[in-house]
Formats: sequence, C-alpha cells, structure tokens
Amino acid sequence: MRYPEMVFTTLAHLIDVDLLHEAFRRTRKNASPGVDGVTAAKYAANLDENLRDLHERMRTGRYIAPPVKRSWLDKDGTSKRPIGEPTL
Repeated sequence: MRYPEMVFTTLAHLIDVDLLHEAFRRTRKNASPGVDGVTAAKYAANLDENLRDLHERMRTGRYIAPPVKRSWLDKDGTSKRPIGEPTL
C-alpha cells in the first residue's frame, strides 16, 4: 500500500445538485410512495428547491435516511417474503 495512513471513508464530496438531478431523472416515477407519502410528481413540483435542500442537508451532515416501508408478498402460496419500499 502506497499511503497506509490514508483511509477511504466516503464519496459524499462527489455528490452535487447535478448528480441528484440525474438520479431523480433515472428514478421510476410510477413507484408507490414510501412512508412519507411523497410521490414523484409531488417531489418534482419543487424539484430544484428539493434537491438543493437535500444536497445542503447531506453536505452539512444533517441528512438522516428515512425508514423503509415494509410490505409482505405471497411466495408460492405457503409463505410470504418481505420487500422494502423506500421513500423517493
């Protein structure tokens, strides 16, 4: 190892508002909302402001990932399998 004292910890410094725009563009817009009830259309209504706010919270360490909504799907008629429905 060339620099053993250097430790890689995060890619957060590479995330900017343009990257968040691209991530939103690639997100399925017909997915069901998560625990917060926010749909893609509702988020897109103020997209620039929402993404700037998200970026600011991420940059300053105030971002807290929301909980994932748990649902259960029937599996082969005898059991169920969990799926997680994240927020947008």
